[in-house]
Amino acid sequence: MQNHFRITQSPLLKDTVYAFFGTHRPNDPPVHETIIPKGAVEIIFSFETPKILATINNQTQALPRCFVTGIHTIPIQLYLKGVQDYFGVVLYAAAAKRLLKFQPVEFSNCFIDLTLVDDSFDSLWHCLAEQKSFDEKTTVFTNWLSSRLPGLTSREQAFNSFLQDHTNSPLSVSQLAKQFCYSSKQLSRKMYELTGMNTEQVLLYKKYLQALHLMHSPQLSLTEIAYSCHFSDQSHFIKTFKTFTQLTPNEYRRRKGFVPGHIFENVS
Repeated sequence: MQNHFRITQSPLLKDTVYAFFGTHRPNDPPVHETIIPKGAVEIIFSFETPKILATINNQTQALPRCFVTGIHTIPIQLYLKGVQDYFGVVLYAAAAKRLLKFQPVEFSNCFIDLTLVDDSFDSLWHCLAEQKSFDEKTTVFTNWLSSRLPGLTSREQAFNSFLQDHTNSPLSVSQLAKQFCYSSKQLSRKMYELTGMNTEQVLLYKKYLQALHLMHSPQLSLTEIAYSCHFSDQSHFIKTFKTFTQLTPNEYRRRKGFVPGHIFENVS
């Protein structure tokens, strides 16, 4: 399997795109992939058949060849068979709202066919499919996006930075509301639009995300991770992690792949 991941360096895209990624999987034996919540809004273009089968909320569907998926709070199960070749873009949540003309909450815990949202994605898919390399696909998407870049307010930029940052500080809801110059009620409404969660849930979710990334540092014990992420105790850490992933931290650490949030298991 070949994987690419590139954090955006372009000043032109810095408020809209966090990163580009791509994967090419040869015709290997089938595998099950579990993707636990990663806190990201992603646009994904799939270029090979058969289509990927995805299960979320106990419902299975064949994924569209071009789709958007939002900030998840539950795991996704994928069945990968045959050649897989896809290119993806991690969008900042506030930028996704401007670019796609939908609140990101509409994409949470589901997959939306982008060609039904905007028919220009159909021609973009064809253009990307003609490109041979990850770099060429990145250039094509960048050129397509350059004429559609949303102008974000300073507050929207601040929301993007807050949601994308996988570190956290032990802020209360009222402290965070003051930081954004909102009332607690206004902030909770805004957080729900962007994530599908209220402010208190988002703060807990960020603790979970930080722990997820720290679990890929083998020198840290689970106790040290819980402390670093400001969980009240080990029990609270385990309960929170299992709420979002349906796995205990120890189970995830034992089964995890090299990419945070992904577990690959061969189909027997």
